[in-house]
Order: sequence, then C-alpha cells, then structure tokens
Amino acid sequence: MTTTSISTDSAHAATDSTLFQFAAPLGRFLLALMFLVAGLNKIGQYQGTQAFMESVGVPGLLLPLVIALEVVGALLLIIGFKTRLVAIALFAFTLIANVLFHANFADQMQMLLFMKNTSVMGGLLMVFALGAGAYSLDNRQ
Repeated sequence: MTTTSISTDSAHAATDSTLFQFAAPLGRFLLALMFLVAGLNKIGQYQGTQAFMESVGVPGLLLPLVIALEVVGALLLIIGFKTRLVAIALFAFTLIANVLFHANFADQMQMLLFMKNTSVMGGLLMVFALGAGAYSLDNRQ
C-alpha cells in the first residue's frame, strides 16, 4: 500500500512538484474567472453598466477600458503571460472598484461584495509575489 502525504512545511510545500504544478494554473484560472465573466457581462449589458458607472460619478467612457482590462487581464492570467504585471493591474483595478462601488457597508450585499473582492485582492497579491507557477507562458522552457 502506498501512502501520499502533503507536507505542511512551507519551504517543502511550495516546491512539491505535483501539488505546485496543479495548484498554480488552477489558482490562476479561478482568480481569472471572476474577471472574465464580469467583463463579458459588461459587454452584454453595456448601456446598463455605463449608466451604473455614471450614477456613482465614474465616466461611462471608461467602460471599454474596464472591459478590456477584465477580459484581456483574465486571459493573460489564465495562460500565465506577464503574470505579475497582470496581477498587480487587476489588484489596483479591484481596489478602486471596491472603494467606488462596494464601500456602502450599511448595505449587507455591498459589504459582502467588498469582502469578496478583498479576498480576491489577496489572491492577486499572492500571484504577484510568487509568479505564474507551472503551465504558464512566463515559465515556458
């Protein structure tokens, strides 16, 4: 009988080839998924999104840039290309969006969205710190 163990020693766990090879691309995909879906939804609901942006004082003319950042950033994160740059750009975007759109803590839904985005920002900082990992264009050989 063969047993498998996962080390909790941080130095070993970070370099365990099997765990690291699958965790890094899956993590990138899961982080990117939120941005990809949000960007595509903005395309489908363009006028409504533009009106919502303008209702909080953000120029609707910025919507194409927002869509491009979300969709292109998500795709680059998934394939692991320019990963650190993409992660920090999405981090900054999410921070700004949090402050502008989700800082009304009197509304429980907005507070929940703020906390969710803050958690995503933590994941993006981890990607920024650790890089793309396995199965990425940044680490192609």
